[in-house]
Amino acid sequence: MAGVVRMGAEPDVTVGPGTVAVMPTGGVLPPGADAVVMVEYTQEAMPGTIEVTRPVAPGEGVVRADEDVAAGAQLVPAGRPLRAQDLGMLAAAGVTQVSVYARPRVTVFSTGDEVVPPDTGKLRPGQVRDATATALAGLITQAGGEARQGGIIPDDQAALEAALRAALATTDMIVISAGSSVGARDETAAAVARLGPPGIWCHGLAIRPGKPTLLAECAGVPVIGLPGNPRSALVVFRLIGMPLVYRAGGCTSPPAEPVVRARLARDVASAAGRLDVVQVRLEDGAAEPLFGLSALLSILTAADGYVVVPEDATGLGSGTDVDVTLYR
Repeated sequence: MAGVVRMGAEPDVTVGPGTVAVMPTGGVLPPGADAVVMVEYTQEAMPGTIEVTRPVAPGEGVVRADEDVAAGAQLVPAGRPLRAQDLGMLAAAGVTQVSVYARPRVTVFSTGDEVVPPDTGKLRPGQVRDATATALAGLITQAGGEARQGGIIPDDQAALEAALRAALATTDMIVISAGSSVGARDETAAAVARLGPPGIWCHGLAIRPGKPTLLAECAGVPVIGLPGNPRSALVVFRLIGMPLVYRAGGCTSPPAEPVVRARLARDVASAAGRLDVVQVRLEDGAAEPLFGLSALLSILTAADGYVVVPEDATGLGSGTDVDVTLYR
């Protein structure tokens, strides 16, 4: 035996033909050595003589200095959130500071004379607490954004336009909760249209729930006008709004949503030419569709995830294998 390699120190022994050195896991390979055999596969035949009971090939048990990352190679790709393992890789390379995108500022406005703050104790007839803005803030945070509450704007086109215009200079994205339904009380489209070019992209999507969604860009700021029903608003924002928040934060490769395979427990009807998003509850490998009015938040709270019925389908039959996107 040539000697012992000390942990955290340069070896002061040399291994030649017919000799070995004792070394700890993670130690530096001494000169002359080209393989490491685990101590479990050795035994001391006599004092100073080590018997190897298992063959070992050159390079076995050895990690080269450039094996984890070669010189000049990319440590962590851009365009995605830094994960724990990414931080570990950077630390191992001695990188303690990196340039990152700031969290995109997303301002959420609620509209409607009937909408009151969530902390309102007693509701008067016709009033509803603002549940959607709070839920949207959670989705914005999940997508890496900084949610800002713009407040509740009454059904007044001039007031809404003034609030939106004031927010344009200090926000990276605007979300308007309610007010996008087509009808006499719809002031959102008119207010958004005057904010700046290029203006409204579309007012209405072939999706259920969430058909009356408005999408626009005003003075370089994306604007989303969501339906008034809470479930519709949250379904649409998850599919369209969250990817925009990721993009505004420089994330071109957002983390994938968890997906499981399951069997539909019931038939799901759909209309061709429309994307249907169906909430489901999972139990014993089966996906039970949850139906109800789009105003009911309880459908979402009871769901484990959702199934998307493609635009070209006229429904899905019971027993069909489907991909269920899980809520995190």
